[in-house]
Amino acid sequence: MMDKKERAREKREMRRQEISLLRTIPYSDHQRWWSSDTVAVVTGANRGIGFEIAHQLAMHGLTVILTSRETGVGEEAAKVLQEGGLNVVFHQLDIVNPSSIETFTEWIQQNYGGLDILVNNAGININIGSENSVEHAEKVIETNYFGTKSMIKAMIPLLRPSASGARIVSVTSRLGRLNGRRNRIGNITLRAQLEDVDSLSEELIDGTMNKFLEQVKDGTWESGGWPQVYTDYSLSKLAVNAYTRLMARILSDRPEGHKIYINCYCPGWVKTAMTGWAGHIPPEDGADTAVWLALLPELSVNGKFFAERREINF
Repeated sequence: MMDKKERAREKREMRRQEISLLRTIPYSDHQRWWSSDTVAVVTGANRGIGFEIAHQLAMHGLTVILTSRETGVGEEAAKVLQEGGLNVVFHQLDIVNPSSIETFTEWIQQNYGGLDILVNNAGININIGSENSVEHAEKVIETNYFGTKSMIKAMIPLLRPSASGARIVSVTSRLGRLNGRRNRIGNITLRAQLEDVDSLSEELIDGTMNKFLEQVKDGTWESGGWPQVYTDYSLSKLAVNAYTRLMARILSDRPEGHKIYINCYCPGWVKTAMTGWAGHIPPEDGADTAVWLALLPELSVNGKFFAERREINF
């Protein structure tokens, strides 16, 4: 008899095979709302999942702006895709540096008049294996949450109006679920506040992150009721998930032709440098749901969380 874990693993494996198959089915002409003039920006795209998202979007015929913090590795990554005949352009971008975001914003405005798709992939995780150090917590939250938020705010005014709506997709994690069986916030009141989308606010999300960082500084974080696994990373992704729901609410009353759809997804435990190559999912599978969400023909989902092309609970 298979135990529960094995059954779950088998189910996941079958789902991945199904998705690999779905990926081979081309979009029909009437599904393709995009063209070679459609501009997609992918942050942190010099390697891993980000590189693969850029690759797959470019394979669908879009113009892809591949960004990374370091110029050398970003140019190299773009060159690999350009040599494959894909329309990929590199630009330096450090999402925690306001002047870098400003330079990028001006450049994309001048050269393309805006963008149609933003994929927030840039992020860091310092812990590997069973470690749960918070030594770099400030950097992790600064990058994964505050950097992503800065990028969303900077790009919203540049998202071009279209009948299909502009799209924002953020790479997050199941580790940041509010109501996961494991790894959730212990404070029930705070959890309820973060869950209630009508009263959710940027101040509440920022305040939650800052409270955790204060406790890291004064050494009391372990009794703070925070997630137990990869605490800083999990919280940073919980914040992006919450911000996705908040922005979906704020953006939902935009008129037809000016719609912006914002969603997030968990790529799973992917075999990349970030997981110390310990993941069991290849990057092309990890990138799949981001590309699917970015290109969905009849997109009406907004403020939702996905994994393996299916909606999951926050």
